[in-house]
Amino acid sequence: MGNSHSSTSPSPLPKSRRSFKRQRSAVFSRLSLGCASVASSSSSSQETSSLVANEKADYQKQPLYHKHQLSHSSSLPTLPNVAYAPSEGVSNDAVSAYNVFLHEFPEYRSTWILDTLRRTDYARLETTGETYVDYMGGALFPESLIRVHTDFLSRNVMGNTHSVSNSSSLSLKCADEARAAVLSFFKAPPEYTVVFTANTTGALKLVGESFPFTGGSSYVLGADSHNSVRSDDIQQVHGIRQYATYRGARVSYIQSTPNGGFDASTAKNILLRNRPRSRELAPSLFALTGQSNISNSKNPLSMIEYAESLGYYTLLDAAALAPTSSFSLKEHSVDAMAVSFYKMFGFPTGVGALIVKKSFLAQLKRPWFAGGTVDVVQVPGTIVTRAHEPHEQFEDGTINYLTLPAITDGLQFLSAYIPFLPLRLSSLLHYLINSLSLLRHDTTGKPVVRILSRVPTRRLKSVGDQTETGSMVSLIFLSPVGDMIPNSFIEYSASKQSISLRTGCMCNPGAAAAILGIQDDMAKLYPGVTLKDFERVVGRELGVVRISLGLASNFQDVWKVVRFAALIANEKSRTALWDRWMEGKEAGDAVGESI
Repeated sequence: MGNSHSSTSPSPLPKSRRSFKRQRSAVFSRLSLGCASVASSSSSSQETSSLVANEKADYQKQPLYHKHQLSHSSSLPTLPNVAYAPSEGVSNDAVSAYNVFLHEFPEYRSTWILDTLRRTDYARLETTGETYVDYMGGALFPESLIRVHTDFLSRNVMGNTHSVSNSSSLSLKCADEARAAVLSFFKAPPEYTVVFTANTTGALKLVGESFPFTGGSSYVLGADSHNSVRSDDIQQVHGIRQYATYRGARVSYIQSTPNGGFDASTAKNILLRNRPRSRELAPSLFALTGQSNISNSKNPLSMIEYAESLGYYTLLDAAALAPTSSFSLKEHSVDAMAVSFYKMFGFPTGVGALIVKKSFLAQLKRPWFAGGTVDVVQVPGTIVTRAHEPHEQFEDGTINYLTLPAITDGLQFLSAYIPFLPLRLSSLLHYLINSLSLLRHDTTGKPVVRILSRVPTRRLKSVGDQTETGSMVSLIFLSPVGDMIPNSFIEYSASKQSISLRTGCMCNPGAAAAILGIQDDMAKLYPGVTLKDFERVVGRELGVVRISLGLASNFQDVWKVVRFAALIANEKSRTALWDRWMEGKEAGDAVGESI
């Protein structure tokens, strides 16, 4: 009839089953991982800082450079084998380029701990020879996370959480600890809870299908948003917009700037014009994309507070923001926020979360119920009593209980490294953008790429600083005469150089249209139009080439991307790649277009 037995946490398990310590690296060997009590953020941070300091001291015994002074006239010295040096076996060109890079970006040396991480947890990148620059599509998992998780699973018996057996009790405890870890990571006040979903899209769908839109409601969102929270155009309706328009709500867009994101004053005017007449009688929703997955723009989080002051409920899509940026729900008290954990630390896939105020959940009206969400169901009849815990009312069926211990581990793992990420990625992104912008075709001297995404205006200098943009670049490659080279050719050629990048519109057609300058063409679309139809209208493939950096990125990755772009700049190498691509297309085995 229901699941009342799962609405309260079971009695504490025997100590031997609650605490399961496992080793992942020298820095984290003393962290309690798996289904164990979540340590306070302060004590965990102090212990990690002490361990990092000890490990760093060992590496600092080796000098950064030779002792002689650098000068403009002297050549740059060869780096000794230190923690942040390139991996063994790289070419002399790469080592020389790295020395120049460190001279230009000395602050990069402060992030040496991430090079140690690259060696210990991402060694497969070197052994396979793959250059991975699609972190916006999905992060790479640290190998130690997989080891500790599979070890935990092999040593314990876990059962469905909808029971009170020993195996079920362990699973429920692990789920409770994962919720606590999520709340701690995002510094959530007590009024928040966590609803586990399949991904960010699933979390946003929960809000869309349950939000009490009425004929007098408004739904305001940015054009630079993922498909999960927006609609592409006037004729076709999907995402949350579909639920809003079905219930008679007014949908209003904040238009994207030519480089993505939106202008704050424009956003305020649109929010003001569409402000709800009554929060109770005409509930209205403002959905903010924290960081664009194609334009590299970060939208001002102050818009959350402004929208709330006008009476809106607020929703934050943090899928692209959370992996490399620190975010506090104490500072930005959004009603609900959606994330995907595979984008943050690579594993597990198929688990996301809605971090949400309990008071906001109380306003949502689910259109159906399922196993796990109810306490009593009258059959036949109409009486339904929802589950006692707010989060249980929104978790349909059985949660992915076997993978939830990895959420706790992954968040502890990421929390130790994320302070270093903005500085590191700032250095790498500036180098990448500057290097690509300088490339010229060997036959005509014209630019090889056109960068379309937002470029950072300031360079970070210290650990702990936060960037005003993301850590990616969207661009198109140009022919020697300035025409766009097909993205499908670029993706094919990159794959042949063992580079994993992304092409297409990134499921964000609003921002793609803005940065490509085809908004007028977008407005002319008609019901039933296909991508091929659209491409025939604009006369070329649609989309961009996206290069995105993340937790395991290092100098070698961006250097290899620049070297690949140099191949496109060279007439002979580009022609050879083109001929192979055309042969593959005729044989039907070329890399296809991405979405």
